[in-house]
Amino acid sequence: MGGDPKGRAPLRGSRGRRLLVEHTMLAYAARRILATIPVVLLVALFVFSLLYLAPGDPAAIIAGDQATPADVERIRASLGLDRPFLVRFGDWFFNVIQGDLGTSIFTNLPVSHMIAQRIGPTLSLMTFTLILSLSTAIPMGVVAAWKHGSWIDRAVMMTAVFGFSTPVFVIGYLLAYIFALRLDWLPVQGFTPIDQGLWPFIRNLILPAVALGLIYMALIARITRAAMLDVLSQDYVRTAKAKGLGQGGILFIHALKNAAVPIATIVGIGFAALIGGAVVTESVFAIPGLGRLTVDAILRRDYPVIQGVVLLFSFVYVLVNLAVDLLYTVFDPRIRY
Repeated sequence: MGGDPKGRAPLRGSRGRRLLVEHTMLAYAARRILATIPVVLLVALFVFSLLYLAPGDPAAIIAGDQATPADVERIRASLGLDRPFLVRFGDWFFNVIQGDLGTSIFTNLPVSHMIAQRIGPTLSLMTFTLILSLSTAIPMGVVAAWKHGSWIDRAVMMTAVFGFSTPVFVIGYLLAYIFALRLDWLPVQGFTPIDQGLWPFIRNLILPAVALGLIYMALIARITRAAMLDVLSQDYVRTAKAKGLGQGGILFIHALKNAAVPIATIVGIGFAALIGGAVVTESVFAIPGLGRLTVDAILRRDYPVIQGVVLLFSFVYVLVNLAVDLLYTVFDPRIRY
């Protein structure tokens, strides 16, 4: 009986430490989520200001050269340009919170409806690109670090330099010429919804996903290699080798887990390049997504559509970086800031 409390004390201590860690993680997550609120407000303010940062009178530009002064005034009133800036921003932001992104000047359709119609192809392209990039770039970086100084390392780095330095549209046209026009293996352009068949859906996404993901793959592969080289030089890795642990276990269990923080960081930062590249890629491969919608809206000077799409992309980018911040605590529980 006297030994029972001694036997249970470590359990209570272990439970207490676990609860403390969980409380600390929740507090960290709450701080990071609260920190995104002013960021979202600043992003919304910047997006709303796009209409007023553009050169010239937006109402006169939208009205065109043949418009009368009355037409210009009517458009200025419809855009709310005759009211104070902060009042317009407050009304616009309140509507955005309710899901109202305004009305397109060109089509007279709700911007949220136009985005809902186009978000499917963009979401499919970016998801496929993310899967392709991460599943390719991380193993490439790991193998390059493992074979540091060999021809494999040099080949990976040359591929990364090529992918990082070549514009997306050049890669897109090159892939379309080789694999679509010359070899006739894949379609040149277009998009097939997944409900029309899995293979046609994937077949239409292969070329644009490779073109869009090459710069992303290059960035992740280089950072993965650098992070792995640093981790592989640590004492615990040499100890694992001395104990006879297999190379795969050392690389992908011990080393990669400890190199995950910088890799996750570059995945979040590089997501901005992925969003920007989607606009170009969708134009090259004629994918009817948000990228094409953005280009068409810019050419037509359809400011409400531009504001809506940019706000959506910005909000997604903020959420991705928030997710990366929260993942830090999973990869390294010592992170509590």
